[in-house]
Amino acid sequence: MYAICGWTGDVAHHQAPGGVLDAMLGGCGGEGGAGRVERPGLCAGSSGGAAMVHADDDLILVLTEPVCGDRGESLDAAAVAALWRAHGADCLQSIHGPFGLAVIEPGTGRVLMAVDRAGIRPLYFTRSAGALAFSSRLNGIKALPGFVPRLSDQDLYEFLYFHVVPSPGTIYDGVEKLLPAQIVELDPQGRRERFYWEMPYRDRNPAGFDALKAQFRALLPEVVGGAASAPGPGSHAVGCFLSGGTDSSTVAGTLRSVRGAPVRTYSMGFEAEGFDELEYARIAAGHFQTEAREYYVKPQDVLEAIPEVAAYTDEPFANASVVPAYLCARFAREDGITRLLAGDGGDEIFGGNARYANQQVLEIYRGLPSLLRRGVVDPFVAIPGLGSVPVLRKVKSYVTQARVPLPDRLESYNFLHRTPISEIFEPGFLSRVDPEAPLASQRECYDRARSSALVNRMMHLDLKITLADNDLRKVNQACELAGVDVRYPLLDERLMTFAASVPPGLQLKNNRLRWFFKQALADFLPPQIITKKKHGFGLPVGLWMAQVAPLRTLTDASLKALIERGIVRSSYIDWLRAQHAGQHATYYGVMIWVLVMLEQWLQRHGH
Repeated sequence: MYAICGWTGDVAHHQAPGGVLDAMLGGCGGEGGAGRVERPGLCAGSSGGAAMVHADDDLILVLTEPVCGDRGESLDAAAVAALWRAHGADCLQSIHGPFGLAVIEPGTGRVLMAVDRAGIRPLYFTRSAGALAFSSRLNGIKALPGFVPRLSDQDLYEFLYFHVVPSPGTIYDGVEKLLPAQIVELDPQGRRERFYWEMPYRDRNPAGFDALKAQFRALLPEVVGGAASAPGPGSHAVGCFLSGGTDSSTVAGTLRSVRGAPVRTYSMGFEAEGFDELEYARIAAGHFQTEAREYYVKPQDVLEAIPEVAAYTDEPFANASVVPAYLCARFAREDGITRLLAGDGGDEIFGGNARYANQQVLEIYRGLPSLLRRGVVDPFVAIPGLGSVPVLRKVKSYVTQARVPLPDRLESYNFLHRTPISEIFEPGFLSRVDPEAPLASQRECYDRARSSALVNRMMHLDLKITLADNDLRKVNQACELAGVDVRYPLLDERLMTFAASVPPGLQLKNNRLRWFFKQALADFLPPQIITKKKHGFGLPVGLWMAQVAPLRTLTDASLKALIERGIVRSSYIDWLRAQHAGQHATYYGVMIWVLVMLEQWLQRHGH
């Protein structure tokens, strides 16, 4: 685990500060040999060792791991501190790669925290009673003397909305986590925050397809090779996740090319129709001649993994693919692999999510002249009985959706919008939350994108909510639990910057997802991979919770316990279970799983 933690102020009370720091580092998964600095009124440490801690009279800097400088050189904490003295916080422009960082100025009481551009390394912080503490894991914060973990009703609501707890909130009142590329600065005078980097989108680029393809193909071996050889604790036997999708296949194939020898790839299968994608993983493995390893996930695996995953995750987490991700990483670790390369991020920088194409079709309505919309289209769809004609029913549905502006429209099918929230939540709980907050936070991120192009703005939102808040937490924590280091070549800043330069008309040409990416790799990837639909390590949990007795028992017990907490109405849970037991186990199984994982997390964390 790459971790930093520390505090300023009187938080240790009568306990030895060194012991508190040990407890914080232990909560982060840190081991012996961590770097540290201890002074009256402050402590800080890094699991990366002494080289990741710099301390002098007026500056303390802790770093999760070595970073790269502008010339590709490796920088430790002392080197970053020298940059800091020369350029202040602007030095963050010149450090690259995944990192969490904290700077303490003992003389001024100033503390500054930052994380990498993609949000690969998390960082939590809390401030109360004149003290400030920070930690790469929430467990580190919980190790502080006197810290009382009080559940946040608002973030419980947002968990049930997003199925994760999105940044900057956390599951505990008074604790926050940084957003990707964010700086938070705290001192006795107050608080300041900003972003030191943003995706440099170019809505227009005079470079043609051939030039962009050449640049892309030259970058791929650099970022994949760099991820495989990046410094980390110990030496690394490197393998690749391989789901059979375009991203994991590209990473595995590129590593094979860079090394000039077979690499090990790890794939998950499921004995459930519509979920098993081993066929595509085998195609990719055969095409690139990898040493393919396969594991078929069974319901018993899921049953055993649920409490492990719930106990390990910092906050409630209900992306069901965390289970196969953990099982896959554990399988690789047992096979001798200590580092895995993952393909996460490709969809969010190269236009791969299906909603990008769907929303561009819906925007046609909003692009119509106002007189045509209001004078012709809207009156037409308001005709009584229109919904009884199948073709016209689709037109009515299209217009109904299109009337909702982006990004709110992206949540049209959210479970919390499909049923009145007064029928979902207990009145007391609902009175303590702001139901509009989730949409407001999405609007802020969507509007912050430095682009007027629809696809770029949606990708910018997904970099935050889909990637940093969800997929990266999933893979990071799954791999940490399995004891495997994980790297994300497609989230190398060089590739992210390049992807932002690909004009929207090439990202989704003729509304075809990932047009540029697929065309640029048409002579590299197998054609079956190019044309397949996105899937990933999907888990048939909805079916299994309905069909497999032990999982059904766990589900029943979890839902019964959750009802007693006064959050979700028992009538809503009963309705969900009836739907789940009928013909829609996969669809309603999603929300059942969310509720089960919430209860499991609460139990495993003593709530």
